[in-house]
Amino acid sequence: MITKLSILFYVKRTKANASGKLPVYLRITVDGSRSELSLKREVDATRWSSEQNKMKGNSEESRKLNTYLDIMRLRVYEIQKDLIHDGQAVTSEAIKNKLLGIDDSKRMLIPIFKDHNDRMETLVGKEYAKGTLTRYKTCLSHTKEFLKWKFNVSDIEITEIDHAFISDFEFFLRTEKSCANNSAVKYIKNFGKIIRICLANKWLTCDPFLCYDSKFVEVQRQFLDDAELFALANKEFTIDRIEQVRDIFLFSCYTGLAYIDTKQLTKQNISFGLDGNKWIFTKRQKTKTASNIPLLPQAMRIIEKYRDNQYCSVSGKLLPILTNQKMNAYLKEIADLCQIDKN
Repeated sequence: MITKLSILFYVKRTKANASGKLPVYLRITVDGSRSELSLKREVDATRWSSEQNKMKGNSEESRKLNTYLDIMRLRVYEIQKDLIHDGQAVTSEAIKNKLLGIDDSKRMLIPIFKDHNDRMETLVGKEYAKGTLTRYKTCLSHTKEFLKWKFNVSDIEITEIDHAFISDFEFFLRTEKSCANNSAVKYIKNFGKIIRICLANKWLTCDPFLCYDSKFVEVQRQFLDDAELFALANKEFTIDRIEQVRDIFLFSCYTGLAYIDTKQLTKQNISFGLDGNKWIFTKRQKTKTASNIPLLPQAMRIIEKYRDNQYCSVSGKLLPILTNQKMNAYLKEIADLCQIDKN
């Protein structure tokens, strides 16, 4: 893979010492990603050339510093060549570590976790839902807090992660973060994906999840009965936004579609079925499976009600759906108004 490498020597004018001299820095940029390090050299501000990226003049001091900069430039190119020869990724951080003599063969947990999340973020809307990314970001945040809580460190080598680490992390989630069983298990499973990446790359030789066992507890969800659904459908509201949220919820009841699947519906999802009636033809976001649903008269009336809605006309969506957070907040209010004591 061809990489674009650029080298820049510059001075930091905001870090002048007591004598007014400025520290000289090296910036390494590889494919747009940059790393910087101090060269432990200083120069008078008036004697530095920002255009030529070196010290002005032919004095002995200038020759010494500029020769050192030339040597550092050659060293960077040598490291790039060595990385390519060894089949390693050429990154600005890898070159910087080589210059500083840091052993980058040590794999640290947080950069691996962050790299996973960065890759996932570029695939949101294509392979992953935004909510999935949010969970992994939260899991990374919990992981950082756990490292500080348990070991008083900001990072850890992945080879230090063992069965005890996983058990302690789960304990931390249940106690310090007050996670319920299913939330704690879900975060541990998210963390498990990072471990599988390490195993696949042979950065780990032993799976710390071996013999680990923690299961989801089935949640008994409440549902509306006929009387409650009737009361909800026939309740009159004086606030349009409340009525709109009620209608969207009823549409989900009549079609069986989840919030995100309902939100993504457009007029193109409505077509005639083999029976000559209108159906919804869509794909579930969570399962990626096709879903063909007959449109009940009640659901069709809701679609007709919002046919000329401004939001629907501009966005092309079938229904004017608010954010999930707002929908849930209004639904709690609607439940109270309809005297429905269910979540």
